[in-house]
Amino acid sequence: MQATFKLATLAVATLAALCGCAGVSRNNGAQTPPALASEPAAPEVTDAAPKPTPCPASVPSTATCLAGVDSKGAWYLIAKPANWNGKLVLHAHGGPNLEAPRLERAAEDLTRWAVMVDAGYAWAGSTFRQGGVAVRAAAEDTERLRGIFRQYVGKPTHTILHGQSWGAGVAAKAAEMFTAATVGETPYDGVLLSSGVLAGGSHSYDFRTDLRVVYQNLCHNHPRPSEPQYPMNLGLPAGARMTNADLSARINECLGLDKPAAQRTPEQQLRVQTIEKLIRIPASAIHSHMNWATFRYQDISSKRTGGASPFGNMGVKYVGSADDAALNAGVARYSADPDAYQRFAADTDPTGRIPVPVLTVKWISDPTAFVELDAYFKATMDRGGSGDRLVQTFTTQGTHSYISNPTYPTLMTALLAWVEQGIKPTPANIAAACPANEAKFGKGCSFDPGYTPAALETRVPPRVRPQ
Repeated sequence: MQATFKLATLAVATLAALCGCAGVSRNNGAQTPPALASEPAAPEVTDAAPKPTPCPASVPSTATCLAGVDSKGAWYLIAKPANWNGKLVLHAHGGPNLEAPRLERAAEDLTRWAVMVDAGYAWAGSTFRQGGVAVRAAAEDTERLRGIFRQYVGKPTHTILHGQSWGAGVAAKAAEMFTAATVGETPYDGVLLSSGVLAGGSHSYDFRTDLRVVYQNLCHNHPRPSEPQYPMNLGLPAGARMTNADLSARINECLGLDKPAAQRTPEQQLRVQTIEKLIRIPASAIHSHMNWATFRYQDISSKRTGGASPFGNMGVKYVGSADDAALNAGVARYSADPDAYQRFAADTDPTGRIPVPVLTVKWISDPTAFVELDAYFKATMDRGGSGDRLVQTFTTQGTHSYISNPTYPTLMTALLAWVEQGIKPTPANIAAACPANEAKFGKGCSFDPGYTPAALETRVPPRVRPQ
């Protein structure tokens, strides 16, 4: 990864020298909530041409890379293999990051997804114009990059929109926003969603609200009794300062996550086990979810939803502690603000109205984007009238960030056969096809064609929601 950072840093310097844009859009309007118009706005300016830049080391050495800053201030990176098959993978990354956009982020994404270039696809990824949880804005940035590629690199025979993790929600939203009816052409021929957070902002993050209040009930240090108190569903109050290191110190103080389980105190281990049972996440995932429920919740409440929180836990019954009655009586309760809830849902929730084939993949044991989210997405697609355009696949091995090298080329081949020939794949067909890709891309096929996820409500308790 250090080599990637060095190359990306060189790319930044090279690009700045060539186009004079080293300081472009660092004050990028992140304080302004995203527009929630039902139709995307027409481009306001023409984007400049990208410039040649070194590719990350993981990309085939025969490929060429281009980088630039778009007219809204988002950095982007493009990779084109020497043996380009004429097809483009347009990538929407996960996260989201909270800091200002930087080219290094795009280099990290291309490093992870170099298998796409190795398989013959061109790849293009945007950093998005701003940090924070703004789905429609990220969808607009992704669509803008498609236009840049077509103008300056070439017109692909097919464009596949790929969203990973949080970026899967971005891709789903983009596929709804940008269609032949809105842009005058079919912008995306198919959609690939991997490890997706696919229940929108209104439902995907409920368990993080539960984690935050249960943690506080057990630990009493976020905030501490000596500190100003605030509604924890805000994450942090607007303007409040806390560092990642400070949050880590508090979590480790209470839970001992920086130690092996055997070295924690009995009290720490009991708290960890209580959270694991109540929230149904492993100890290894507690810190990352607490980070989200602190800093990204703050971004949402202070910058996206007018200072109010779209998250609540009224009506939740927590089950799994040593004394559920005491915990349910003592845990903090919050109601989601109706306006904030509706505004956040409008920005982030999929509608299920996607006019092209959609293929998804999820590691069954994903501790970040629960597999049950895919059941919610299927119901959404059915309600939106696109259920027949959805095929879902699941694997028994992988990580949230990346499943395996042969997994993605297998999915791309199946999706493109659906797009080009009308051959709708099945989970069984995809599982059977995967081993043939292991010779080139390495071992890693683990599709389970018989798996069906349970409803989201079986994993995350239902709650009272704004009407």
